[in-house]
Amino acid sequence: FHHGHGFSYRFFVFGSVTAMTVFFPLDTARLRLQVDDKRKAKSTPAILAEIIKEEGLLAPYRGWFPVICSLCCSNFVYFYCFHSLKAMWLQGQKSTPGKDLIIGIAAGVVNVLVTTPLWVVNTRLKLQGAKFRNEDIEPTHYRGIVDALVQIVQNEGVGALWNGTCPSLLLVLNPGIQFMIYETLKRHLRGGVHRELSSLEVFAIGAIAKAVATTVTYPLQTVQSILRFGQHRQPTEQSKLQSSLRSVMYLIINRVRRSGILGLFKGLEAKLLQTVLTAALMFLLYEKIAAATFRVMGIKRPLTSR
Repeated sequence: FHHGHGFSYRFFVFGSVTAMTVFFPLDTARLRLQVDDKRKAKSTPAILAEIIKEEGLLAPYRGWFPVICSLCCSNFVYFYCFHSLKAMWLQGQKSTPGKDLIIGIAAGVVNVLVTTPLWVVNTRLKLQGAKFRNEDIEPTHYRGIVDALVQIVQNEGVGALWNGTCPSLLLVLNPGIQFMIYETLKRHLRGGVHRELSSLEVFAIGAIAKAVATTVTYPLQTVQSILRFGQHRQPTEQSKLQSSLRSVMYLIINRVRRSGILGLFKGLEAKLLQTVLTAALMFLLYEKIAAATFRVMGIKRPLTSR
């Protein structure tokens, strides 16, 4: 990375880790509702209160360390791929939003293929020791990231480390949907006049775009969590790709049959809260860091960014 990319990466990692840590309990609530199909969907505070009452005060932060490790690895792989692919494709030419989107999707695919084993492990570790409403769920006994990797390979085979890859690859389209909605809202907000948007306007349309993209792709996130948890037995008579696609369709249809369409969206409230609050925190951090940097460097901040 050159200095600009290095700074972007460091800020992105710092912002991601901070936001994930602050709003980690929301992610815990979301995951419990997705995986435990017999847990009733209540408000997010009620779910968290239930978890604390049954499992202790620190239960909402169970699995924090492996998630942070996975997040840092994932961010590094994504940034490294994105900038490497960009340098190879553009070769000094000017970038465009369309090219950035294609490169972003390609980097996302590489990221999924490389880091899925880590996300499978941290899903298991986050749910270990949980009090499930569904009694069919078998408890696991992993001592940490490495032990979980070893046990999964021994008991379920190497392929189990890539459980949920199919929905994860489809979810790479999430930023594409977000980008499309963001650009559409931006055009409407400008009303045909070329003007710089205020920080508040940028944040608002960014949050709306992210919320819509998250809602549209949420059923896939639910399937992804169930597959990573590994309690769903996949059919093995077809090829891997057929088997993965069948598992995705089976889980979606099964969830709808048992809980209706809303069953696919269990935990969405916690996910949207986390998404919007994370965006707000990242935006606030960015504004504060940018302002402090300009101040330290003795440069007057451009008015267009306000």
